Amino acid sequence: QVQLVESGGGSVLPGGSLKLSCAASGLDLDDYAIAWFRQTPGKEREGVACVGHRSDGGTYYKDSVKGRFAISRNGAKNTVDLQLNNLKPEDTAVYYCAAPARNYWGQGTQVTVSS
Repeated sequence: QVQLVESGGGSVLPGGSLKLSCAASGLDLDDYAIAWFRQTPGKEREGVACVGHRSDGGTYYKDSVKGRFAISRNGAKNTVDLQLNNLKPEDTAVYYCAAPARNYWGQGTQVTVSS
């Protein structure tokens, strides 16, 4: 059974940092493009960052997070991490990781940025 589990969310002040991690069981994350999405109440889920599969190390970032967020793989741990820096209140959301090609999703982790 495939499971994606996010961790690392929390509450921070504006300008703070968090590191989210997406861990997988039953799935080698290196075989798939992995994406991070986020969603706030009343809004559609939006893509934040994506990293290609092992043969394609390309990355994609939503314009509003470029230069602040960084997605990376840890093959040894079978995780895909999302480093969130210089966080802003508008980054507040539930963050999800996904393997879109297989429609596998985690349960989400809450990120709250507030003074």
